[in-house]
Amino acid sequence: MPLDKTALVVDALNAFQIELPSWGFANTGTRFGKFLQPAAATTLEEKFSDAAQVHRCTGVCPSIALHVLWDFPSDVQRLSAQYGVRAGAINPNLFQDQIYKYGSLGNPDAAIREHALQHILDSVQIATQLGSRDISLWFADGSNYPGTQNLRHRRRWFEEGLAAAHASLSKDQRLLVEYKPFEPAFYHTDIADWGMALSLARKAGPKAKVLVDTGHHLPGCNIEQIVTWLLHLNALGGFHFNDRKFADDDLTLGSIDPYQLFRIFHEILSSNSPAVKGIAYMIDQSHNLKGKMEAMVQSVVTAQELFAKAALVDQEKLAAAQQSCSLVEAEELFRGAFWTDVRPMLKEWREARKLPSEPLKELKKSGYMEKINKERGAKNANSGSSYA
Repeated sequence: MPLDKTALVVDALNAFQIELPSWGFANTGTRFGKFLQPAAATTLEEKFSDAAQVHRCTGVCPSIALHVLWDFPSDVQRLSAQYGVRAGAINPNLFQDQIYKYGSLGNPDAAIREHALQHILDSVQIATQLGSRDISLWFADGSNYPGTQNLRHRRRWFEEGLAAAHASLSKDQRLLVEYKPFEPAFYHTDIADWGMALSLARKAGPKAKVLVDTGHHLPGCNIEQIVTWLLHLNALGGFHFNDRKFADDDLTLGSIDPYQLFRIFHEILSSNSPAVKGIAYMIDQSHNLKGKMEAMVQSVVTAQELFAKAALVDQEKLAAAQQSCSLVEAEELFRGAFWTDVRPMLKEWREARKLPSEPLKELKKSGYMEKINKERGAKNANSGSSYA
């Protein structure tokens, strides 16, 4: 029976939503400096306004991830009601305070470990007040020189801290434990890969899952295989999406390797794991060169296109080709879906839902960019050099 391609794409898109990062609309920088953009958001209300505009253009971004240090205290509930975008994942900041010079939950100083834990517990309370399901944890903890830290002790301190954080969760909340192989620590990172994150999550408790950032892997890493394992183990909590050439470059989705994200989406769409229903799809990128609004819309549209392409793989034919080791046939099934132009189907899907048929053009036509450039330009020109 031939595939109904339109039906496959429609079903996939109907189930796909992606969360925007508040920090993705703000002026951010590298360790070398920061290039200011006149339209960058400097208040949480401006971030909510920008997120709402992206949602209006795309129709699939109903939530915004919030960063505790950069976004609070603020009247989030009022902003959510005003702009029609709900609070999403809550992100503690465990890397920017001066006391975290030698780590947070992995710090040799028990008082600093307690301070870090209390910040996580406070973040859980914020999430509870806002009705947010996920508390997303990324740690910069590590060391730069061999022999300068006790790796066993640090692992144990992480186990203890995450278990305490898990105990504070409400019934429907989750801890998402992220990993990163290096940066800012370059000799060792306390949670350096998915195995370490999985071990710590399982030690913490059943409501702790692994968060996969597509930029947090060594070059050449097979991320879709990691995704398959985490799905098999019912341990995949969500994604932070971005693209990269070398490391954590925070480039727009698909700008370097769209085939990789296609392969990841295929593993999700072809999986029967119960973990699929709980996956949080989140963007984690902030741009110094591209316009922030345009880059965000571009990323959302790219994610939709690659998700739709992955839905087009003929699973029945692929299974038969895999079983018979028909290598070229199997690969061509993959490549055929990837090279399919799904943009006409996406346009139909949007028009059927009374959404703008071409989100990037709609953003330009709306006049929103001209408006915020004018309103925020002077303030940004005089802004300081803080990270967010």
